[in-house]
Amino acid sequence: MASRMWCAVVFAALIFTGMAAAQDITLTSRDGALSISGKLTGYDGEFFRISSSYGPLTIDGQGVVCEGPACPDLTAPKALITITGAADAGAKLLPPLLAAFAKANGLTLRAGQPAVLADPILGETFAEVSFTASSPKTAHDAVLSGAAMLAFASAVEPDLGSQSVALDAMVPIVARDNPVPRVSTTDLARILSGDVTNWRDVGGPDMPLILHGLATGSDMGRALAARLGKAPAITVSHQTLAELAAAVAKDPWAIAVTGRSVTGAAKMLPLTDSCGFPLLPTRLAVKAADYPLTLPVFLLTPRHRLPFIARELLDFLSTPEAQAAVASVGYIDRSVERQPMTADGLRLINAIKGAGKATSLEDLQRLVGAMDGADRLSLTFRFEDGTNTLDAGSQANLADLAQMLEAGLFKGKSLTLAGFSDGQGDVAATMQLAQIRAEAVLAALKARVPGMPVALLPSVAAFGAALPIACDAVPAGRRLNRRVEVWLKPEFVADRPTNSLVP
Repeated sequence: MASRMWCAVVFAALIFTGMAAAQDITLTSRDGALSISGKLTGYDGEFFRISSSYGPLTIDGQGVVCEGPACPDLTAPKALITITGAADAGAKLLPPLLAAFAKANGLTLRAGQPAVLADPILGETFAEVSFTASSPKTAHDAVLSGAAMLAFASAVEPDLGSQSVALDAMVPIVARDNPVPRVSTTDLARILSGDVTNWRDVGGPDMPLILHGLATGSDMGRALAARLGKAPAITVSHQTLAELAAAVAKDPWAIAVTGRSVTGAAKMLPLTDSCGFPLLPTRLAVKAADYPLTLPVFLLTPRHRLPFIARELLDFLSTPEAQAAVASVGYIDRSVERQPMTADGLRLINAIKGAGKATSLEDLQRLVGAMDGADRLSLTFRFEDGTNTLDAGSQANLADLAQMLEAGLFKGKSLTLAGFSDGQGDVAATMQLAQIRAEAVLAALKARVPGMPVALLPSVAAFGAALPIACDAVPAGRRLNRRVEVWLKPEFVADRPTNSLVP
């Protein structure tokens, strides 16, 4: 019933002519006092979008009369949704997302270029969705000018809106017969900078190192350049990540950085930080921003009003159905991850190996006792440098945690905000800083859910530098170590039965 009502609303209200079909129209106020002429660039059943001598204008359709050959025809509703941007993200994510969107809304989907969303009973076309790959700059300019409606990108733009779609991780890849067991972030940076051209310089055999990458101007190239401080010194370039992975897989002395979702027949080369801490691009590590080379996927949007069906598609991206579609093609969805603490023994190994003079055996024992029987949520909080102000990603996590609390999703469970610091300073100072930041998260959470009973709010615990996840010798590692995690435990655990017949 809901899907039929939705279709009826779309059929009655949705018209969008598209930039390519822009024509002259005149909009006159119903009292005749004001007229504005221009080229029609969009109409969603409620608002006209025109390009006029005053610039682009959005005008309420209820207050005007439309005259001219481009005035909408209510008997032929159709939205032209033009999408551009990152080639691999668009090609992999768009088809399953459209299929899930059509299923959730009772529409039929005819795959192709463009893909067609239609009424399953009347056969009326509601939308044609097309995708064209382009560089980040071209995609940005297209959305800004109206030549495209949406764009896949790995970074937000200050003059455009954005909607989060998925997460990926940048990972080094080599051929499966490459003998190098791992690479450090320091050595990877040297490789990408062009300072290393032989595998012997990074612990491998005396063989030339060939760096593959994407053509100049790609989203991946831009993301690497942002971290490296300059463009990667690519030796062999490719148009897509899929082509790049296939080429690397065939050459035992090639290396490249690609997305975790697009490794193809190549193998991921294990990554460590400068102190030897393993950096694993697991789902939880990427969602918690514990993995330093996270690569988000956004849909960039114009600042003006979009057609109804495009707005519905953007709203759909946050649903479980959409996130399942994201995960089905190898990307990491945005849902909250939950993992038993015992499933990550590597963290404890790192805690013991990385324990400095400020961390005592008693500290480690208290930590293990708190971890016993607990699950960790991927909601992790970090702060702007030198402050107790949550960073942008943590603000989003705070909203998610507040929503989960209000929905009663933790019934029968107890929550702990576990604060950690880096190892700089004495033990009292690091412990105090961890406590202050955990309490700052709790205070921000209380402000989000005023009136929530104290018994349902998380408790606070501080463990200082007892559980490092990255190298404390470098600023990036210290920033990862300064965090507040969310732990979940049953409120009551029954004693084990004493009957020997019961395991």
